[in-house]
Amino acid sequence: MKIALEYSDKFDIKRQTEYAVKGITKICNKIGPRKPGSPEELRAQKWFEKDMKNYCDETNIEAFTLHRQGFMGFIPFTVCCGVASVFVNWFASPIIALVLCILAFVPLIFEFLMYKQFDDFLFPKQTSHNMVAVRKPTGEVKKRIIMIGHSDSQFEWTINYLIGGLQAKLLVEIPAVIGLVVQTIIAVIGIIVGAVNGGTFAAKDIPAAHTLFVVFFVISIIFIPFELSFIFFQSWTKSVPGASDNLSGCYVGMGAIKALAEADVRFENTEVVMICSGSEEAGLRGSKAYVKAHLQELKDVPTAVVAMDTFRDLETLAVYDRDLSGTIKHHKGVKEMVHDACANCGFDVKYESIYIGACDAASFTQAGIPATGLAAMDPAPPRYYHTRLDTPENLRPDCIEVGIEIMLETLCMFDKNGAEGVTE
Repeated sequence: MKIALEYSDKFDIKRQTEYAVKGITKICNKIGPRKPGSPEELRAQKWFEKDMKNYCDETNIEAFTLHRQGFMGFIPFTVCCGVASVFVNWFASPIIALVLCILAFVPLIFEFLMYKQFDDFLFPKQTSHNMVAVRKPTGEVKKRIIMIGHSDSQFEWTINYLIGGLQAKLLVEIPAVIGLVVQTIIAVIGIIVGAVNGGTFAAKDIPAAHTLFVVFFVISIIFIPFELSFIFFQSWTKSVPGASDNLSGCYVGMGAIKALAEADVRFENTEVVMICSGSEEAGLRGSKAYVKAHLQELKDVPTAVVAMDTFRDLETLAVYDRDLSGTIKHHKGVKEMVHDACANCGFDVKYESIYIGACDAASFTQAGIPATGLAAMDPAPPRYYHTRLDTPENLRPDCIEVGIEIMLETLCMFDKNGAEGVTE
């Protein structure tokens, strides 16, 4: 049975869905793409704030600085190091080739997989923002639930658009990474064989294993086109509409708050916060900035966080268990609460993990704040993902409706029962 029905029978989910679709369409048409730290991102957040003033007691837009190209700007460097290592290993030194391979992997691991601000200082600085709206309880704040969706949109992933997300992964991305791994292994073999033969030599100068290294060289050459294609992986200037990813997540949260307000439901001791973060697509920069600025208050009051990221592919609706390229595990009590909310709404969803990438929930989990994520996006990924095809015409209102229903149920469940491990 839905806990939300114990609070009111006047929640109009369809009305909130219409509000969401209308809002997403207007933002895409009137504001357009919203690259991280752009004036368009801020205009969208001001739009959100204007709406939330009608349903919340406090709203604020908080500024922070970032280097938006730091997150993916390492790609040309990594590609050049990987390609150069092939020829250095053959003509010069496997030791230098190994160093080049390591240099290629370092920013790939720290920036793209671990979301560290590793090379950001090398790139221009911008100002981005988080829109924060707070709906206060009638009494003392004894616990808090935060919903967060990101308002920026990604620079277009050109290869995804040209051949599709799954095909890009299978035909370009995976072979390119495998190629770099193979080149690293070959460099190590070159060092070992060279040492056995009295010193470290270029592969072409090791007579005892000349044929073997010719084969290695040919194999390495085969992977070069895949690595070079990575330079064209992402546009450096053109961002995408971002209707589903992630205006849908923003409006799912705002729709849930609007539903509470229009049904005249205000919790007694639970504060509800909606964050429309900036620059999530630049490496979770907005949520990281929010956690850094508000860490003490997040710890002063028992807080649960739900990140909402893309409501488009209902068949793959899932609660996130692991995040940040699989390196962190979300809070047991919060993810089980959201999972139960899905069940109460008639959806038997799976726990899924983000093994490449992350959502805003990761920033909170890393800081020890109980969090999880909720999304409905085909992990393949689909061709609209981070491309110009992510338009209002490609929305699925039924999926957005389900998202609003689940989040409204989650809010009511948290108010009534809290979440295991998130105590008053």
